[in-house]
Amino acid sequence: MDSADLEVLRSILAWRRDGRRVLLYTVVETWGSAPRPPGAMLAMCGDGRLVGSVSGGCIEDDLVARLHDGRLPPGKVGAELLTYGVTREEAARFGLPCGGTLRLTEEEVDDPAWVADLLERCEGHEVVVRELHLASGTTRLRPADRDEALSFDGETLRAIYGPRWRLLLIGAGQLSRYVCEMARMLDFDVLVCDPREEFAHGWEDLRARFVAGMPDDAVLAIEPDERTAIVALTHDPRLDDMALLTALTSRAFYVGALGSRVNNRNRRERLASLGLAESEIARLHGPVGLPIGSHTPAEIALSLLAEIVALKNGAGDAFL
Repeated sequence: MDSADLEVLRSILAWRRDGRRVLLYTVVETWGSAPRPPGAMLAMCGDGRLVGSVSGGCIEDDLVARLHDGRLPPGKVGAELLTYGVTREEAARFGLPCGGTLRLTEEEVDDPAWVADLLERCEGHEVVVRELHLASGTTRLRPADRDEALSFDGETLRAIYGPRWRLLLIGAGQLSRYVCEMARMLDFDVLVCDPREEFAHGWEDLRARFVAGMPDDAVLAIEPDERTAIVALTHDPRLDDMALLTALTSRAFYVGALGSRVNNRNRRERLASLGLAESEIARLHGPVGLPIGSHTPAEIALSLLAEIVALKNGAGDAFL
């Protein structure tokens, strides 16, 4: 779940606490070239204000029109299923490219308790399933299985919330803060490890988790899987190499280290001398990031995350 979806949930909670009417829309299915993927959300306040998105804008206009022309009487029980773009003409009318079609649920949020509970769980780095029964409008929250995805069987929507990907940063310097801020917007659960006490403060403000101890222990502690990226950013071989020795033998889908080509060549030689196999060392990304001519910390963070996201999305071969 990305930061835009979190903003939708926070807006719902704030509006309901102010006593305002709130409608929630969730994309459940798409066909063709739909503008937004399943799971995308939009909240509409009773005065027509919108937060979030389910399309490029035209469907949002129709949803507001439904509110103002009386098609949405208050107090309706259950959730309704809306479909846009069944015909090519309707798809063109609502701005759906290439005859795309999307289906979304429309529900009135009466009791916001489940929203507060969901936000609390997401802030606690949990991955949660929300089960919405359309006929009754009832909601149930439960922990998600690791590989569970959004599903809809015509009666119940099971939507996934919370971080699905993890990023462990070795080193808590200035660059790590830029990486953290951007990674949070990209739906990464960010963890930071740095044994130097002077770098351990302020991370809670960035909604990152600080992992105490030495870098190799931190890598072992989080049990990296295929949804984990690990990046060494300290420039200190005593810290970076310790993390890399463990990370390169793990299942992490991305392992990288900051540094020039010369530094990374020397790093590879050190890792070989420490016993890593050639195939394991070959997994190391370094210098990290896509070649965008980056110089500032923010540009380096953008370059790094662009490479990580490309690999996450299966587009890494395009940059080889």
